[in-house]
Parts: sequence; structure tokens; C-alpha cells
Amino acid sequence: MGKINFLSLIVFILLFSMNSFGDDDFDDFEDEVEIKNIYDPFESYNRSMTSFNDSLYIDVLKPIDSVYKTITTQGMRNSVSNFFNNIYFPMHFVNNLLQLKIDGMFIESGRFVINSTIGIFGLFDPAKSQFGLYPHKEDFGQTLGYYGVGGGPHIVLPFFGPSNLRDLFSMLPDAAVSPIDYTQRSWWTITNTWTGLFTIKAIEKLNNISLYSTQYEQIRKDAVDLYPYLRDIYEQKRDEEIRK
Repeated sequence: MGKINFLSLIVFILLFSMNSFGDDDFDDFEDEVEIKNIYDPFESYNRSMTSFNDSLYIDVLKPIDSVYKTITTQGMRNSVSNFFNNIYFPMHFVNNLLQLKIDGMFIESGRFVINSTIGIFGLFDPAKSQFGLYPHKEDFGQTLGYYGVGGGPHIVLPFFGPSNLRDLFSMLPDAAVSPIDYTQRSWWTITNTWTGLFTIKAIEKLNNISLYSTQYEQIRKDAVDLYPYLRDIYEQKRDEEIRK
């Protein structure tokens, strides 16, 4: 195990606070979310953690985001997002396979080949723009949900943001097939040290914030009570992803 670079660790932790707002289906749920009375045994803790994560965003991440946007263009930020979507092909492929979504497996395989070559290592997405192959993103939380495993209690993670018991557990098997790793394993990995892991995840999360901070700002403005609004956006979004 490599030696942890302390600065990289701090940046990595900070940038994960917006983890749940880095999905390109985010807009589909912002206007449709319904606040519901649901079983929420960790509500007191979740509210405190939501306030912590929100303060972290306002005081730390937002200024970083402002600087990042001044030194990059929208096109550059889109290319970074495309790159990360492309390298997560193993996770998407495996979870399509586990759900027996054969079409999804082949489409994700085709997207990976096209975008890794014509799309210049995934920086561009000609698979979608030129060939009409749209992403079939699947993770292990969706796989469990597909087979009837409920989300369980909602849990707001420090720095990571909204989640639930099922999706929290699912981070482990997804990490096993992620190309971003800190171990010396011999299959599909582009990093094998803690420093490499933290650095590339920091870049990914900073870029996600730059793409979706406007939506989060709008939610903060519109929500009378921020915690249940974010909770229900997350849970409804995950339910819809599982039904697809």
C-alpha cells in the first residue's frame, strides 16, 4: 500500500461532498421531486451532516469551483467528464451482465471501443453524437435493486453526500472493478497508489462540481427545508435508475 499524501487526501475528501450531484440525469428529478413522509431513523444525524456538507460547499468548494471555471472552458470540462464516463466501462459492463441486460452490455462495449479510439481516449463521445449509442450506466446498487433489494434507511455521508444502506454497501463491489484503485492488482487499473487514487478522484469531483453547481445552487434557493428535498431527489432518482 502506497504512502498517503496528506494534501491529496484532504482535497479528495473535500471534493466528495458533491458526489451525488455529478450525474447527467440530475435535471430530470429537480422539478419532479415530491417531499414524502418516509421511515428515516437517522434523520437527526442526516440533518446535521447535510448542514455540514452544505457549509463545506459554500465555504470551501464554491471558491475552488470559481477558480477552476476561470481556467477551463465548458468544452474542456465536458471532455473531462466524458473521459471519466469512459473509463468506468468495466463497472457498467459487469453490472449490465449481472442484471442480464445483454443490450446494455453490447452498447457499453461499443461505446467504449468507439470513444477510446475515435473519441481520443474518451475525451469526446462520438458513440452518442455520431452513432446514437446512449450510455447504459449501471452500478451494484442498481443491480441489488433490480433483484428486489430495497434501499434501506437513508444515510447522508460526511463529504460523500446522500446515500442509503444498499448503495453504501455497493461501493465495495463497484470499487473492485473500478479502474481507479490503490492496489497492485493486475487488471484494468490506471492507478495503483493512494496518491494516484486521490489525485484522479479529486480531478473528477472538482469537474463534477463545475458542471452541476448551478443546479445545487438552485435547489438551495428553492428548498424550504434542504435535507428532505435532497433526500427525496436522491431516493427518487435511484428508484428511477433501477426501473430503467
